[in-house]
Amino acid sequence: MSRASIAQWAKELYEDLDFSVVRRWRENNPGRKAIGYLPVYAPREILHACGCLPVGIHGGGDRLEIIKGDAFYQSYICHLPRSVIELGQSGRLDMLSGVLFPSTCDVIRNLSGMWKLLYPEHYVRYIDVPQVADPRIATDFWAGELRRLLSDLGELSGHVPGEEELRASLALYNDLRQAIRELYAARSEAPWTVPSEELYLLLRAGELIPPEEFLAKIREYLAAARAEPGRMRDNSRVIVVGSFCEQPPLGLIKTIERAGCYIVDDDFILGNRFLVEDVPLEGDPIEGLAAAFIQSAVKSSVVYEPDPEGKRTLLKAQVEAARADGVIFAAASFCDPALLDRPMLKDGAEKAGIPCIAFKFSENSGQFQQFREQAGTFSDSIKLWGGV
Repeated sequence: MSRASIAQWAKELYEDLDFSVVRRWRENNPGRKAIGYLPVYAPREILHACGCLPVGIHGGGDRLEIIKGDAFYQSYICHLPRSVIELGQSGRLDMLSGVLFPSTCDVIRNLSGMWKLLYPEHYVRYIDVPQVADPRIATDFWAGELRRLLSDLGELSGHVPGEEELRASLALYNDLRQAIRELYAARSEAPWTVPSEELYLLLRAGELIPPEEFLAKIREYLAAARAEPGRMRDNSRVIVVGSFCEQPPLGLIKTIERAGCYIVDDDFILGNRFLVEDVPLEGDPIEGLAAAFIQSAVKSSVVYEPDPEGKRTLLKAQVEAARADGVIFAAASFCDPALLDRPMLKDGAEKAGIPCIAFKFSENSGQFQQFREQAGTFSDSIKLWGGV
């Protein structure tokens, strides 16, 4: 397949709010379960080992009118929970047998409780992640949480995997994360050949299909991208920070790049690369998965940071690794984790002489002119004066 045809396939999955590809999987695999998970991170290896299909839930974006969802939440929180409630209340998530709510913020915690009340027949779990400085205590706690999840999903699916099945799932997701790292590296090296719009669509589609198929599709896309190099433009290289949970509308990503900025790193769909190193395959697989989270989770606003100065130095290293010219802070409106971290991140970046701009969005934003003007001016200022 050509790069364009793969991107079109991914866009069709992204735009399908009925989750038809998940429903077909259920029809073709009678008796097996599909389990949803919200951003940012969920241990999908365990879902896969239990025979379940992991399904990413990211709201309806700008393609879903919110009617019932607004009745459940006040106006001064992010848009994502209202959107997820709307998907559920409209029957679009009725193919799921359960939903995992990662420990992202108080809003997601509240949403997990709401889900239990609305869908008592579903398996619902709020996944607490460690928030302590001692790595041994944190690993023991997280391993305990993973074992409880494994037990619950084994009972739900009717299949409790053994250690070899768990290791096979760990190995598969190790391969998948490596392929995604290659995808990001290819974009960083030649962003005109791997546009962020296409990369983003591919990642979103990958959250709806079995990981084996996603891995094959990434490799197919990379081969097509190498065979069809794009045309380089005189764009500034930027990284986008703050969009790890509620996702920006596709139009915003396209707007940033069309305004003269190549996005060369980001935190979109962060769960796909949350572990920056492979999970070890020797020894107890649950212990290995838990230790990998504690030792190699990506630095993010939803992960405990024991060093108070750590966030002030984070962006300098990220900018250098991506050879970026500047940083765009793009956070969802009312996203507490992103907006509370922004002053520290921005302070550290500016002290390192890195140009920065900041704006807020909502997943259902439909007007992008103001973002285009900001991103375009930012790009021009970098080219002319090295920043603002």
